[in-house]
Order: sequence, then structure tokens, then C-alpha cells
Amino acid sequence: MKHTIISGILICLGLAGFSQSAEKAIGIRGGVSSGFEYRVFSGDQSSYKVLLSTRKEGLQLTGLKEFHEPDVFDIGEELSFVYGVGAHVGFESWHRYEYQDFYPYERFRERRTGPIAGLDGLIALEYAIPAIPLVAGIEDKPYFNLFGENFFHLQPIDIAFTVKYTF
Repeated sequence: MKHTIISGILICLGLAGFSQSAEKAIGIRGGVSSGFEYRVFSGDQSSYKVLLSTRKEGLQLTGLKEFHEPDVFDIGEELSFVYGVGAHVGFESWHRYEYQDFYPYERFRERRTGPIAGLDGLIALEYAIPAIPLVAGIEDKPYFNLFGENFFHLQPIDIAFTVKYTF
């Protein structure tokens, strides 16, 4: 009987904890830039996100300042529009091909790796599942790189699906 009462109290406290606003989130991102993300809410309508992702046989670390607009579409507070800006650093790898001008006209392939840095944007729709502390979303994170394979590379579409656990 004692175990049943203690278990009931712990379950009630756990459910009460879910109803409070989340302060942090950890999740995964699946898209062109796939990886893991960590979000810290700095206020009611803003957060900071760190994203560790892979792209073009490399690794990038991205930091973003996000702004949240809940209830934009008059559907409910569960659906929110998120936008933000940030920057990234990392490296990428690519293959460079060279051709021989004399017989036997062979082609050589060389793997190169170089640093990259750039700026990022973010637009997203996120849905907070009311019964459990999960947020599912779809986002586009346009970016441009400096250095790397090309000195300047603009990527306007980097669509991904995200799932985050909030706590």
C-alpha cells in the first residue's frame, strides 16, 4: 500500500512537471544538414540553439538565435512559427579531379578538406505535442559558406524534419 501511494505521488508530480513551460530541448535534425541540436529558452518568445551537423563529408557547429511566434495561424498555441539568424564554423571535404594532358590521358582524383565559416538563417513550423514533452517540426535553414571547395557558396534550401524532447 505504501508503494502504491508513493508511486501515485511521483506520477502526479511528474505530470505536473510536464505542464510547466519548457526551459531546454534536445533533439535530432534530419535533412541536408543532419545532426543533433540543443536549445535553451532565454525568454517567453526567444531561444538559443546549438546544432552539431554533418554536411558535404564534413562537420559544422552552428549557433542560432531563434524567435518564437505561437498562435500565428489561429490553430492553437501548440503550433508556432520560428525564425532566427546565426553563424557556423567547421570543415568540409570534396574531391578534386586533375587530367593529364599527355598519353595515356589519365584522370587523378584527390581528396581535399578545408575549413568553412558562414552565416545561417532559419524559418520553421513547430508543433508541441500536448500529451508528451515532444516538439516536431519542419524547417529551412538557408546558409552561405566562405572558404571550402568554393570561396563563396550559397545554399537557399536546407529543409529538414526535427524532433525535440523538451524539459
